[in-house]
Amino acid sequence: MSAVTELALETLSVDVDEHGVALLTLDRPDALNSFTVTMASELELFFTTAALDDEVRAVVVTGAGRAFCAGMDLSAEGNVFGLDESLDPTPEELRERFDEPAWADGVRDTGGKVTLAIHACPKPVIAAINGAAVGIGATMTLAMDLRLASTKARIGFVFGRLGIVPEACSTWFLPRIVGVQQALEWIYSADVLGAEQALAGRLVRSVHEPDDLVPAALELARSFVVGRSPVALALAKQLLYAGSAAPHPLEAHLADSLAMFHTSVGDGKEGVAAFREKRDPEFTGRASELPRIFEG
Repeated sequence: MSAVTELALETLSVDVDEHGVALLTLDRPDALNSFTVTMASELELFFTTAALDDEVRAVVVTGAGRAFCAGMDLSAEGNVFGLDESLDPTPEELRERFDEPAWADGVRDTGGKVTLAIHACPKPVIAAINGAAVGIGATMTLAMDLRLASTKARIGFVFGRLGIVPEACSTWFLPRIVGVQQALEWIYSADVLGAEQALAGRLVRSVHEPDDLVPAALELARSFVVGRSPVALALAKQLLYAGSAAPHPLEAHLADSLAMFHTSVGDGKEGVAAFREKRDPEFTGRASELPRIFEG
């Protein structure tokens, strides 16, 4: 039994198939799966649990009903983002105290804590955007490795209409996915994009008919993990994200060298033997037990 299927969740549902692909569904269909503080904490819990659960090999995220996530639930009392308005934080104070509970809960962006957990998960994560994905509904998908969209998907970075800023670390992810110029245009305009616009802008990998979306995402996830080393996949994910932000290729070389060293004496031995013997590999490495390849 996978640890993620045993989580007590109110806003999410989880199913893990025989290949270890978890289908994570945002499950508030009557509210268009709008984002709440509870959903945020459950998403963070799910992805930190999935990171350590070796029964989970990949994750596909979708929404129940006709929406993916229609953004923050703006009906909450008080500060709808769950922030403590009695504080007046400075950059220096936040950097020094961001792990203290009062600051973690009262100052730090809720969506950012979720996307950091998604980013840190050492498994392939795929978004299956089945309908409206607005605000945090759009930005949470940026931390996922690939995005597939339904023809009914509507994606909006609408922060300017609400007088707030892009959150959930989206100013780090979005320019890396679509480029700075396209990212700025979408943020400035605050328009809601159709699936074909998102495809043309390289935000999504592919567009599917509604009934085909989740099966296509699940099949893609399975193709990533069946017969693959969990350790090699996890390290490759770390290397690609770190390499895209490194100041010099030497940084990539140093990390590559350590990753190659450790995999060559681990799952790499089985992979080479299976290739030579013309059989399927039986990898034993665990994504929850990765060698350290970066400083700090």
